Amino acid sequence: MGRLVITHSTYVEGLIPWLKKLARDPAIQTITPGVFSRVRGRCIGLQLRISTPVSGGFKVVARRGTSAQEVFVVTPLSKEELRERITASCP
Repeated sequence: MGRLVITHSTYVEGLIPWLKKLARDPAIQTITPGVFSRVRGRCIGLQLRISTPVSGGFKVVARRGTSAQEVFVVTPLSKEELRERITASCP
């Protein structure tokens, strides 16, 4: 079971329950939410997109409405395997 690092006071709405669900996956080591920001475009519902590879895993961008947040996932999974796990656990 992975570890979810809670370090911020503000998160994209609905993100933390989803991250807790994803952290239960045995292939996920650590999930760390990062920078929270406002964006110009609008996104309906919570959407998660794998952005770029980082040391030991991937950066995922979570978007809802006009808010976006980086999420760093440390895992040995490939991009496709992580995408499948995200799709399976996403609300």
